[in-house]
Amino acid sequence: MNSLIKLVDICKTFKMDGISIKAVCHVNLEIKKGEFVSIIGPSGSGKSTLMHILGCLDRPTSGKQYFNNEDISSLNQEKLAAIRNKKIGFIFQNFNLLARTTAIANAQMPLIYSDIPAPKRNKLAKEKLAMLGLADRIYHFPNQLSGGQQQRVAIARALINNPDLILADEPTGNLDSKSGREIMEIFHQLHRQGHTIILVTHDLNLAKEAKRQVILKDGKIIKDTN
Repeated sequence: MNSLIKLVDICKTFKMDGISIKAVCHVNLEIKKGEFVSIIGPSGSGKSTLMHILGCLDRPTSGKQYFNNEDISSLNQEKLAAIRNKKIGFIFQNFNLLARTTAIANAQMPLIYSDIPAPKRNKLAKEKLAMLGLADRIYHFPNQLSGGQQQRVAIARALINNPDLILADEPTGNLDSKSGREIMEIFHQLHRQGHTIILVTHDLNLAKEAKRQVILKDGKIIKDTN
């Protein structure tokens, strides 16, 4: 498999009250296309910082970061935003749906600033929502949907651009056990279809759903089951 993400000696330092705090330190990680990887660690382990770097939401303080074999370590915010919008699909614990917007409109949000005409955006969103079992819910608002259905809308939104990477942050954290199981089955299906998935969680049982687990402690990788 070809490499999708490669981190080489990545560090991220924050300054608080004049004191430098290393959130992640000397992290080396390679994720190949088609892998299903979980990143696990307790609060304060650095997993959120690492997720922000992997998702191009933040830049490392030092080290090299490659995405599709391109060095993106020093790209400006505009270029990082372009990678986020076109290459990465995000799924969050809180769904992050627009409350006054229908499921179909929420699903096509990443396409709004593209040159794809509205009819095609609608068609793509309908297809993704139908694939996730929401064909009869496309004009419902988030408050008319269950938590599991809202997360399916969020997954449809993440898939709308056919991203290279799906990055999921505690995707079952706000769901009951049955809905959480259904969402994880969707992730397994997406993985079987060839999608690259990174699952970020503090839940060891959830992390074990992935083929590979990367365990963080004090900003360092202490175990990688690769």
